[in-house]
Amino acid sequence: MYPVLGQQFIAGARSGLGEPRHQSFDAATGEALPWAFHQATLDEVGQAALAAKNAFGVYRQLSPVRRAEFLEAIAEELEALDQDFVAIVCRETALPTARIQGERLRTSNQMRLFAQALRRGDCLGARIDLALPDRQPAPRVDLRQYRIGVGPVAVFGASNFPLAFSTAGGDTASALAAGCPVVVKAHSGHMATAEQVGCAIERAAKRTGMPAGVFNMIFGEGVGADLVRHPAIQAVGFTGSLHGGNALSKIAAERAQPIPVFAEMSSINPVILLPDALAARGTTIAGELAASVVLGAGQFCTNPGLVIGIRGPAFSAFTEQLKEHLAGQAPQTLLNAGGLRSYEKGVNALRACPGVAHLVGAPQEGSKARAQLFKADLALLLEGHPLLQEEVFGPTTVLIEVADDAQLDQALRALRGQLTATLIGEPTDLLNYQWLVPLLEEKVGRILVNGYPTGVEVCDAMVHGGPYPATSDARGTSVGSLAIDRFLRPVCYQNYPDSLLPAALQNANPLGINRLVNGEWSRGSVGQVRD
Repeated sequence: MYPVLGQQFIAGARSGLGEPRHQSFDAATGEALPWAFHQATLDEVGQAALAAKNAFGVYRQLSPVRRAEFLEAIAEELEALDQDFVAIVCRETALPTARIQGERLRTSNQMRLFAQALRRGDCLGARIDLALPDRQPAPRVDLRQYRIGVGPVAVFGASNFPLAFSTAGGDTASALAAGCPVVVKAHSGHMATAEQVGCAIERAAKRTGMPAGVFNMIFGEGVGADLVRHPAIQAVGFTGSLHGGNALSKIAAERAQPIPVFAEMSSINPVILLPDALAARGTTIAGELAASVVLGAGQFCTNPGLVIGIRGPAFSAFTEQLKEHLAGQAPQTLLNAGGLRSYEKGVNALRACPGVAHLVGAPQEGSKARAQLFKADLALLLEGHPLLQEEVFGPTTVLIEVADDAQLDQALRALRGQLTATLIGEPTDLLNYQWLVPLLEEKVGRILVNGYPTGVEVCDAMVHGGPYPATSDARGTSVGSLAIDRFLRPVCYQNYPDSLLPAALQNANPLGINRLVNGEWSRGSVGQVRD
């Protein structure tokens, strides 16, 4: 573990111009930890943004292999952090040691996944249309396209994944892979964790000879808005609340030069229980679903917040079994006091809402969250009631009973955009309800069958995104190698001398990457040398 300075990371150095007025706390006890963090001044925010801008020209032109080496070095530095570091993360978040150790491995593996994508070259998107001088009625010029980074990216760390979605999380990893330096706004819930991870990234940058300013990080209240407003910032990655994501999107849209915001925000991740499955294994499903609802104290963006089933004896029996499972759950400590207040507010709003019945759960009191189960009238969902459309971040879920397939169709059409939807069904169910799939495809980013959404594999095929309000831009994902695409833009070269082209587009294909040449994918050399 390295000393905690509580200062900003700017261009490879530390800066502490503002007052050290932000305290780190033990999430379980509320005890103040021995570290204070300096409020970033407006000048420091600008310095960090400009440092990223100054690094961009050099960093984006490094070969994919050099950037891959940087990401792999970050992974190694993260894995080298000792048990004192793990203890800090556990104290700041109340998450258990095993969870933090697993999340660290996920974070380092995520870096390595992006490094592999860089070595493959697929994120470059190289396309070549060779000249056709004899084409009639007009010749075609030589055209070549690939993608470059958009520029410095502002990254906002999430509270619920202090490693995998924070300082060195997926937004940082994908931005760095795209050739974009980052300015991270450290999350206030785990500032000491963020600083230790920031130091690891800085060590990796120095080991691999990266330009100063490829990584920057600021602490404090209100600095995120100033960061997004800065003209050097060219994109934003955010994981957090719907309110926060909407606010940043508004700021970004109102700039003199609007920029994209890739915000992952609110999702209730509906689980649809199909009739044959409930009849065959309702007891098992109740236990599995309860475990998913309370996993990690319900502090996952993929927590199943809405469960829909068709009226009948099997659904009634399932409801009673789910009540038993959730009633037996012990209270759990949430990530921070603010999260507990938000959870209590959400639970109390559901309790007070006409048309919502409280089925299970002791009243919220003390410093821990208690599991809750509610049942809501279908009419509330069809009317678009916000309580049934926005997540309650914690161990709570809501049941909705529909009379038949027609009402099931209505219920799903009433939902807003989601990260996931889950179908629990027997083979006969999946065949009979195949008509649901086109509808769900329009609503979500990931469709699961006979699994539970609380678990996001880091791989090439994963999509962790979805239509608004799950995300601010449904065309991207914040998990998986496709996340790089958010921070890239295409550039086309027309009749350009071969030796002066970027390596990815040269005839000899020195990077050995897969390219679309005259409509066919090829890893070989192409065409004739034109100079």
